[in-house]
Order: sequence, then structure tokens, then C-alpha cells
Amino acid sequence: MKVGNDTIEAIYQKYKDNIFAIGFNYFKNPSDADDVVQETFLKLYRYQAEFESEAHLRNWLIRVAINECKRVTLSTWFKKKVSLEEYTEQIYFAQPEESEVFTAVMNLPQKYRQVIHLYYYEDYSTQEIAALLGINQSAVTTRLLRGREKLKHTLLEVWNDEHDEPSR
Repeated sequence: MKVGNDTIEAIYQKYKDNIFAIGFNYFKNPSDADDVVQETFLKLYRYQAEFESEAHLRNWLIRVAINECKRVTLSTWFKKKVSLEEYTEQIYFAQPEESEVFTAVMNLPQKYRQVIHLYYYEDYSTQEIAALLGINQSAVTTRLLRGREKLKHTLLEVWNDEHDEPSR
């Protein structure tokens, strides 16, 4: 599949939210996530190559976005601009539980948050995540397991705190 100027807009519309989610997952603020989207699609525009398939294009975009996140964190100019709490207040959640899950995931250490996002929100397999992140598949499996345990513990605490009877 050839990527040209006429198809970049369609690709952008299809994948911008995925790339934003990766950036937000990495930085916990929308400004830096927007920058990752911009840089990723700028690189696509400059690259102008053929991709074997839609899956190849998607993997390329995700890999570029992850690399861009890593590059930004190494920059001396990198700093948080909007707190996670402020941003969470701006997002609409259909159910209150969705907000709790989102907050719990975003409060995980980055290495767990990243694999959980790619696995559950981007539907990548553990083998694909390992290739994207440049780590062993067993490391991905371990991070998923530990991330789930941390989420379970955090969400049980939240649920228990909300459902405890007041003492008399």
C-alpha cells in the first residue's frame, strides 16, 4: 500500500486517536500526547514509502509513536504541563467505574501501563507487543500479570472504600 499526500489525511483520521492514546499513556498529559501525534504523522509524511499491508502501516505508526515518546522523555525541555487529575475531570465517562479504571491504569508504573494499553486498548498480542517494545515476550507476559495484580489491588481498595458502611 502506497502512502501519498492524498492518503495521509485518511490515515490520520483513522489512527490519530490510537497514537494520542499511546502518547497520553506515556506522558499523562494531552499536550505532549498531541506532540507525539504531530511528530508521528510528520514522519509518515516524510517517509512516503510503501507498506506491505494495513497492519504493517499500523505497526509502523505505533513503533514510531513509542520511539517519539522515548525521545521526548530524554529531552531537557520535557516537563508535565497538565496534571492527570485536571485532565480526568475534562473527560466524559459513561459510567463512574470507567473513570476509576482509567485513573488506576494511568497511576500504574509506565512499564505496566504501556503493555496494558497495547494489549487491551490496541488489541496487540504479547508477541506483537514484545516486537514493538523490543523486549522478550516473557517480559510482556510478566508485566501484564503484575500490572493486572496492581490494578486489582487498587480497584479493590477503591471499591471497598466506597462501599464501606460508616461506623457508628
